[in-house]
Amino acid sequence: MTRLTQMAEQVAHLLRQRGDTVVVAETSTGGLLSSALLAVPGASAYYKGGSVLYTYESRKLLLGMTRADVEGLTPMSEAMVMAFANKARAQFDATWAIAELGIAGPSGVVYGEAGTSVIGIAGPHPVSALLATGSAEREGNMWQFAEHGLDLFCRALSEVDAV
Repeated sequence: MTRLTQMAEQVAHLLRQRGDTVVVAETSTGGLLSSALLAVPGASAYYKGGSVLYTYESRKLLLGMTRADVEGLTPMSEAMVMAFANKARAQFDATWAIAELGIAGPSGVVYGEAGTSVIGIAGPHPVSALLATGSAEREGNMWQFAEHGLDLFCRALSEVDAV
């Protein structure tokens, strides 16, 4: 069992315990977040759906994101990833949404360096966080981004009642 699956089991337990649901909108993790959540038996009780929004076209067609939805937001920012998370949550009528934007590598782009990811969790305890791995190794970054996303989501789920 992978570390990602172990993390997803913790998340699944908390979701089932609360009767909550989740939707995933990911880019550079390429489906790893959804795959981890779906690897846990009984995922249909909490997983509402997910999409890999790798291009502007996919964001528009699969999530209904428009340029107006992100107008004035800095690319690869916590504000932008929260716009994605809130859009996904509303579209799927889920309790929670995990959104991920990232630059896996091996090279950077005009709005950031390789090894950079931002995660947004929309729901009863919204949180977001930036991760910089310092690495340009694409696959390793993808796994680290997904672990970061599940870790942040697990913390949000655990802290929701404490707020």
